[in-house]
Amino acid sequence: MKTRPLGRTGLDVTVFCLGSMTWGTQNTEEEGHSQIERAIEAGINFIDTAEMYPVNPVRAETVGLTEQIIGNWFEKTGRRDELILATKHSGAGSHARDGAPITAKSIPEAIEGSLKRLKTDVIDLYQFHWPNRGSYHFRKMWDYDPSGQNAAYTQQNMEDCLGALQKMVEQGKIKHFGLSNESAWGTTKWVQHAEAGKGPRVASIQNEYSLLARYYDTDLAEACVNEDVGLLSYTSLAAGLLTGKYQNGQIPEGSRMAINGDLGGRKTERVFAAVDAYQKLADKYGLSLTQMSLAWVRDRPGMCSVIIGATTMDQLEEVLGAHDLELPKELFAEIDAVHKQYPLPF
Repeated sequence: MKTRPLGRTGLDVTVFCLGSMTWGTQNTEEEGHSQIERAIEAGINFIDTAEMYPVNPVRAETVGLTEQIIGNWFEKTGRRDELILATKHSGAGSHARDGAPITAKSIPEAIEGSLKRLKTDVIDLYQFHWPNRGSYHFRKMWDYDPSGQNAAYTQQNMEDCLGALQKMVEQGKIKHFGLSNESAWGTTKWVQHAEAGKGPRVASIQNEYSLLARYYDTDLAEACVNEDVGLLSYTSLAAGLLTGKYQNGQIPEGSRMAINGDLGGRKTERVFAAVDAYQKLADKYGLSLTQMSLAWVRDRPGMCSVIIGATTMDQLEEVLGAHDLELPKELFAEIDAVHKQYPLPF
């Protein structure tokens, strides 16, 4: 499988990364282990998780369960060295540490917890799941208002957190640092503080990105390309919308829509028309909508790795089939035309 540099870390990660957020709710431990083994067989060297997983639904009593499932696989197989491991520190509003924000004090505790559950000595990429100050992600862009933020406080927190991360690097407990659900301003500030010697340089940003969610394409894309911060895209099938399985009122049993209803705010009146339009393009070129959607994301500017997820092995095989798919050049302009017709449908 093709690889790309992970920022300036010196690591090369595969263009597809195995996601794990359903392991422990929609997937059993055995199914998670089977997915890991199939992904490695397909050439994937990168796996992503988080201390708050699993989701669908998110519960206080399941915090850390997905990390445990991965750790059990490492312990059982002894194959830790075959994967570049990424996990995340949850912040304000999560079930971890009673919903406390990310601080220099919380970082060592969170890392130690993840290391214990993952049954490993080191985390290759340690990410902050979302910024303390909030952001426009998770459908919050419609009323996002940064005017109440305290920039001086935020930047002092950044410096303090980078200092704590640097200590973890020096102790050999993490190797590199990444962001998630960040903005262009936040990303560039993390870079600036690192370059001023405050701690490790941000290597990546994990944000939502798909045919239906392209707000990364504006200022954040420019910031990340110019600062060598690689995009790790999540929900690149728009929570299953871009498989077509929810069209015409369908709600498959056991699917995410069956569990949480509105797909985290993605189920709207406009979204199904947009999916229909992309489905017509896929049909025109004899492509699977799922594979077309992933291949398009894979080749976007600044893309480092596309996080893929599945709840069945058949779904995983379908997703893996997108790796070698090369889209016709003329299709890209047609995709952009649909996007202009249906911008930000959720």
